Amino acid sequence: MAHALTYGSYLRLDELLALQSPRSGAGQPPEHDELLFIVIHQVYELWFKQLLHELDYAALRMREGDGARVDHTLRRVLTILKTVVAQIDVLETMTPLEFAAFRGHLESASGFQSAQFREIEFVLGHKRENMLRHFAEDPASHARLERRFVAPTLWDAFLHYLSRSGHPVPTAQLNRDVREPLRPSPEVQEVLVGVYRHDVAARNVCERMVDMDEGFQEWRYRHVKMVERTIGTKSGTGGSSGAAYLAATLKPFFPDLWAIRSLL
Repeated sequence: MAHALTYGSYLRLDELLALQSPRSGAGQPPEHDELLFIVIHQVYELWFKQLLHELDYAALRMREGDGARVDHTLRRVLTILKTVVAQIDVLETMTPLEFAAFRGHLESASGFQSAQFREIEFVLGHKRENMLRHFAEDPASHARLERRFVAPTLWDAFLHYLSRSGHPVPTAQLNRDVREPLRPSPEVQEVLVGVYRHDVAARNVCERMVDMDEGFQEWRYRHVKMVERTIGTKSGTGGSSGAAYLAATLKPFFPDLWAIRSLL
């Protein structure tokens, strides 16, 4: 006889709560703060999964010309980003000495290896083919990233939304090589100026794109400062340059939407 569905069985809580396995201790109780570190990063990955879900949905609605649903979905993405940023406040309750007590047990593990975050970057147009080689030993992650690399970005869906709304987006931009990273386009900027001046509905979608872009930059900035206050200028786990690498990522995903601020 099948058991009735419960809160615990629906969320598979027994499995979920068994997934936190501190590596410190060596026969002794693990370092107190390692559990917090694991939980925070597992929660990040859950939010990354939801962000990908929402970004894919937003792209679909853009291609269908459903500006109202796009606006709603991007507002949800922004709210998730605010939650992600707020998690840094919790992580910053851990002092440098508390992190150092278990940091060595992380060995080569690094947030740089988050395949889902790399997927998000690809969806938003920050594509680098050399990033794929970092996942060569993880076939499932490599396959997901490869699919994202050759797929249109959210920006491509956005350009098609503008074209469908009657704006003269250059054909070369609509048919661009989606494997290439996004670069500023004076022609697209000219179209966007017209959107802002004459199309309130499309302008609102543009502003939600800017909100989201700013939200990701805020998360990156807070991440940089958190790393600086925790490990200073030391190298990051996995051999990255730590805060220096993270600071170099503080760039907008959608440069055209920022460039037009000087043109309006």
